[in-house]
This record gives sequence, structure tokens and C-alpha cells, in this order.
Amino acid sequence: MTRPALIGDIGGTNARFALVTPGGVAPHDILSLPCADYPGLVEAVQDYLARVGATGTQAPREACLAFACPVHDDRIKMTNNHWVFSRTAVQAELGLTLFKAINDFTAQALGVPHVAEEELVEIQSGEATPHAARLVIGPGTGLGVATLFPGRHAWIPLPGEGGHITYAPTDERERQLLHHFHHRYGRVSVERVLCGQGLLDLYLAHCALESATPAFSTPAQVTAAADEDPIARDTLLRFLKILGDVCGDAALTLGARGGVTLCGGILPRLLDWLPESRFREAFADKGRMHAYNAAIPIHVVTAPWPGLLGAAEALHNEEVE
Repeated sequence: MTRPALIGDIGGTNARFALVTPGGVAPHDILSLPCADYPGLVEAVQDYLARVGATGTQAPREACLAFACPVHDDRIKMTNNHWVFSRTAVQAELGLTLFKAINDFTAQALGVPHVAEEELVEIQSGEATPHAARLVIGPGTGLGVATLFPGRHAWIPLPGEGGHITYAPTDERERQLLHHFHHRYGRVSVERVLCGQGLLDLYLAHCALESATPAFSTPAQVTAAADEDPIARDTLLRFLKILGDVCGDAALTLGARGGVTLCGGILPRLLDWLPESRFREAFADKGRMHAYNAAIPIHVVTAPWPGLLGAAEALHNEEVE
């Protein structure tokens, strides 16, 4: 019997693991495990394999795991949790003949071509240019950014750390917000604003600017209250407007005429707010390049596991080291 391969998508909060038949991209036996419950990656993988019965003669010998952090060195340190490990040590401890470690948004990008059409929600219509770069971006625990390019034989992912570029305000309110964030953090990256914690920080900043006592203490509470609480509503709309600014800048930088795909755990919950926000206006508000950005198609992925699809794609994609 052919052994399954191990795939995973490991973020700051949860580690999502699955098995996949070699040569396929359809994950099965999907489990999401809290990273905080394990001292490290090996322990989490071993627990997962025990839970799904993939041990002994059925233990995977190949794995591709995606991580929410830079992965270019042998030593990998997670950005938003406590895991630190060596690639070679993990491969040896798990008895793997093939172990690929890729960036989580590289996996998101590689997963996008495998997402079913009914799991894509159109935000801006447009005509994708063939053989052009595609931008994959989305807020979650952090802000992930990656590029996908159609190679001759396979999709070529271009990983990056675009979430850590400097945040640039575009109006007076945002200059006030920048001052507030700078006072707290020093340098302000776009990820400081466009992530789960950033949404809460943005709400607290609005409260401070309005001399109001904060009524909410989690991002989920802010989102849930946006229909009735004016500051929560302003926060959510500002969050989406800033996301439009950043996505528009990234699309220009990358020449993403192949389309923009929004991923991550936050945006599928905000689908009803996107049309009410200034996301599209901000995305296209690029002066002489307004028409360029206004013609780029934009979609939100609602599929639950695009990172796992991408890890499965990357396993034997020769364009992915």
C-alpha cells in the first residue's frame, strides 16, 4: 500500500495537518492543533500521526509543511509562536526521505489555482491577463503576502515578507492613527494594522482619538459589534480601507495583472462589509495608475484549507525548493 504524504499549514496560533495521496492535492484526515499545546513541531506532528493512525508502516516518508515565518535557513523560528527548530533535525527525527519547509503564503499562493470557483467571491470584476503575476495577500495572525507566476510547467511561487513594509497614511485620520501606533511600537509596519491584533489595536486607537472608553477587548468582539457600535464600525471600515491601500500598492509593485486573491482567516467573515467599505476605492486610488488597478480582478477565498492545497502542490513541484 502506498504511504500517504504529510502536509501542513502552521500559523501563529494553530497547526493544521493532513495527509495526501502522493501525486494528489486533495487533503484528508485534516486536524487543527493549537501550537501552544506542544513544545515544538516534532511533538505536534507525532501527536497528529498518532491521532489519525499514520504510524509504523503507514507513517509518512514525505512531508511539505508551510510556516508563518521566513524559511530560507536550516534554523526556523516562528514569528508569532514559540516554536524553533532545525529542518535537518526534524527530517531525521520524523524519518522523512523528503521534507520541504515553505512559507505559509507560498502555500496560500500555490493553493489558489486549486480552489474551486464556488469558493471564490468576486470583489472587483476584471479580466486577468494571461501569463501575468498574481498577488495573494491576507490578514490573519499576521499579514501574509506572496506572488504566483505561471511557469512553463508549473506555478512558480515568489515568497516575500511584504507584511513588514512601512505603513503609509493617506489622510489626516490615518496620520493620527500612525502617531498613536508609533508612540506604542516605534516603527509601524502594515502588519501592525492589518492582522487580528491590529484590528483590536486600531479600535483602541479610535477610542483614544475619540476620548472614549473601550467597550471591547478582542478583535471578534469589535467585529461583532460593528453593526451597532459607531467606533467599532469606523474601525472595521478603516481596516478594510487600509487593506485596499496596501493591496493596491502591492499590485502595482508586482505587476499583478493576473489578479489579486485575498486569503486568511479574517476576510471571509467580513464579506458583507467589503462592499460598504472603501476597499475598492483605495485599491484603485493610485493617481495616474488608477485605470491599471481598476482593471485587476479581485477575489476572496472562502475555501477552508487553501494552505493545505498549496502544500500538497509544493510537495513535488520542482519550482519549490
